[in-house]
Amino acid sequence: MDKINFNGKLMHVKEQGSRQLSQETVKKLIHQSQEAKKQAYCPYSNFRVGAALLTFDNFVFTGCNVENACYNLGVCAERNAISKAVSEGYRTFKAIAIASDLNDQFISPCGGCRQFMREFGLNWDVYLSKPDGSCLKMTVEELLPVSFGPEDMSMKKVFDITNEY
Repeated sequence: MDKINFNGKLMHVKEQGSRQLSQETVKKLIHQSQEAKKQAYCPYSNFRVGAALLTFDNFVFTGCNVENACYNLGVCAERNAISKAVSEGYRTFKAIAIASDLNDQFISPCGGCRQFMREFGLNWDVYLSKPDGSCLKMTVEELLPVSFGPEDMSMKKVFDITNEY
């Protein structure tokens, strides 16, 4: 990634066409996730999470977790970033970096976020990071093996199910 251009809240990165990201790009993506974490709204858990999502068009969308007093209405950082990208017309992604304040382990997306990421493909990278910038690279498929996805919706189904009581 040669440089980051700020275009409102949308950032564009210059990365060559390969799906394999350079170390510099990964480092900058992790840094952007750490910056996004600073915007987290988490008055109940005090557990900040940030995400930076890289599209195939080399745009970066960031997100942070947003909690709610009615706990199940909160939004995770990963889903926040993906939703922002989708709302701007992006559907294919190269990678997402996730950051938290955990020092002793890499932050990992919750089950709901794994399924949300899965909606947009199995074969894109997820960088689980620590505050020191170290990371563990996985794919969506590695995070959610034997998953259910959009292609399963077109599988043949049984529509005439009789209930026998």
